[in-house]
Amino acid sequence: MNQVSPPTSVEQLMQRAEGLAGLTLAEIAAQLSIKVPQDLRRDKGWVGQLFEAALGAEAGSKPEQDFLHLGVELKSIPLNAAGLPLETTYVCVAPLSDVTGMRWEQSLVYHKLQRVLWIPVEGERHIPIGERHVGMPILWQPNAKQLSQLQQDWEEIMELISLGKVSQITARHGEVLQLRPKAANSKAMTTSIAEDGSLQMTNPRGFYLKTQFTAEILRNYFG
Repeated sequence: MNQVSPPTSVEQLMQRAEGLAGLTLAEIAAQLSIKVPQDLRRDKGWVGQLFEAALGAEAGSKPEQDFLHLGVELKSIPLNAAGLPLETTYVCVAPLSDVTGMRWEQSLVYHKLQRVLWIPVEGERHIPIGERHVGMPILWQPNAKQLSQLQQDWEEIMELISLGKVSQITARHGEVLQLRPKAANSKAMTTSIAEDGSLQMTNPRGFYLKTQFTAEILRNYFG
């Protein structure tokens, strides 16, 4: 795989991202000597990893922004033919124990969503992965209303977690942010708070942005 050095500025990062617009995933993969998978069932994170490689991201799976030195998180967003998001956007793993006294401003959700580089990409299943085109990138910072919505959802979900009600939280909780199981398989386990305050084993959970929230971000930029 051809290594791309990390961008030295937000301007350089945006130039690189704009340089991907209009290309297919196969064209980008060829530049980096990366093999295109047949489908994304086994390689769910492949598109995001391709963009990380093409743009010089360093974080990998570490719990920090992809471009920590620039304060920018990278997110690919698959769209349908109407330009609407096809799926929710994964933000980060949710803490399920040791949550007492945790504040919104200290949370990984807050940290990750301070500034996001969104890269739209064709996502409809009938288009072969290599033939999917990349769209124009968006550098987004949440406005006051969006931050408030995110904070409210995060605080409500975290309160339920702290009360030991993690198993009662469904994807319907939250206006813009939701909590869902996050694991490659249902055998993965982590500790969470039980209703009596003790610790219990449960599947890991992740925070996800709902599609109507990401659709609004796209609408605000592209009209």
